Amino acid sequence: MKRNLYNIILLNLISFTPIKVFAGIDESINNFLEPVSKVVSSIVFYSLPLGSTNVELIVIWLILGGLFCTFYFKFVNFSAFRHSIALVSGKYTSSDSSGEVSHFKALSTALSGTVGLGNIGGVAVAISLGGPGATFWMILSGLLGMSLKFCECTLGVKYRNINPDGSVSGGAMYYLTKGLSEKGMPILGKFLAYMFAIFCVFASLGGGNMFQVNQSLDLIIYVSGGQGGFLDLNSWVYGVIFAFLLGVVIIGGIKRIAAVTSKLVPSMAIIYIISALVILIVNIDQIPIALKSIFVGAFSPEGVTGGFLGVLILGFRRAVFSNEAGIGSAPIAHSAVKTNEPATEGIVSLLEPFIDTVVICTITALVIITTGVFSSGSGIEGARMTSQAFGSVLPWFPYLLAIVAILFAFSTAISWSYYGVKAVTFIFGEKKSIELLYKLIFCSFAIVGASLDLTKVIDLSDSSLFLMAIPNLIGVYLLAGVVKKEFTQYKAKHIS
Repeated sequence: MKRNLYNIILLNLISFTPIKVFAGIDESINNFLEPVSKVVSSIVFYSLPLGSTNVELIVIWLILGGLFCTFYFKFVNFSAFRHSIALVSGKYTSSDSSGEVSHFKALSTALSGTVGLGNIGGVAVAISLGGPGATFWMILSGLLGMSLKFCECTLGVKYRNINPDGSVSGGAMYYLTKGLSEKGMPILGKFLAYMFAIFCVFASLGGGNMFQVNQSLDLIIYVSGGQGGFLDLNSWVYGVIFAFLLGVVIIGGIKRIAAVTSKLVPSMAIIYIISALVILIVNIDQIPIALKSIFVGAFSPEGVTGGFLGVLILGFRRAVFSNEAGIGSAPIAHSAVKTNEPATEGIVSLLEPFIDTVVICTITALVIITTGVFSSGSGIEGARMTSQAFGSVLPWFPYLLAIVAILFAFSTAISWSYYGVKAVTFIFGEKKSIELLYKLIFCSFAIVGASLDLTKVIDLSDSSLFLMAIPNLIGVYLLAGVVKKEFTQYKAKHIS
């Protein structure tokens, strides 16, 4: 009797695996979030029929922001580009400036939040749905996003808080409260700031964390052929490792984050770009054809739902997902820079959408198009399509891509942990205990994210990300005059 009881207990213990626990959590979370996600997503991504396509108003909102800043600041995305490189190189650095990190490290931290799986999988999604022509509109969106980032990040430094211990707190929360208070709108400013901070917390835990863990693991399993293998059945193990490494970095604060990202971001970008260039060299005869298909497809797409307008909206949407221009996340990282002149970091931030979208996304698109993966009809989508394109030249290339994807995911999570911390401390106050608690919660969400079916969670986190753009762009429009004044003064001294 005792032996039978022992065997029953033993069998129950063996069957009680973490994967079953997470499966239960998965089901509970998805069941709870499904109705909420549907309602929020339908509101945020509300679309109006225009011709034969549906146009999402939030995307139009962001496109208008980019157009406004580009014209209002007289094409600063081009006129100040050369100076941005000089600033990042340290040419105008002053040792007595307030702040925590250099221009280069601030840019690296912000880039690590945008250069991620969207550059690998998002581009493939755009091409698979909109054809090669979507690439053209992604590039244009990146160029307009440069001007928008310039305005956001100048405001971030202008209205940041320098704390008693020398640390910096900045971002849309602060320029909405302080900037709009100066304009005689303190109540509106506070309302918009808290709205932004709440959305930022949700976005950091979802798209900035769980999505990164989940999708990087998916690519590893796909590349290794590990469907049904150890990691596939015990995905929480990957989550634990990811969470531990996250904790090691983020608990050290912005200086440690900047130290890691300043090495990680350039390294992974160089690895990815060189790998892509090797593929393009092998398929060099296909590049002119690819460029032609991008340009022709942008204005006369065939077989794309919505035709010209459909491919335009699709290209802009994927670019915004990738570079986050207008979202208001990047100013949080850029605000930590060592400078006494706000316009300097606005100018530096021009490089962020350029590197993320104009360079990396374009290279990804060319790899997909020149290798013929797009037209192969394989049915493979997202990051897996990019992986197949890399593998078409050398069989081991997808393994290299998987490593880069892990680095992309890790660096994105690092930066978004910082964004989340600053949003939480804005809401609850600058307390070390609050900061540490949020970091621990953030790390635990990485474990959950590895095991969950994230469909409902990501719908909600994507909605939160785009909701950040509503209060942020209101602030950009109302405070653009402040930025112009700062830039005019700086330009008179340093830019001929």
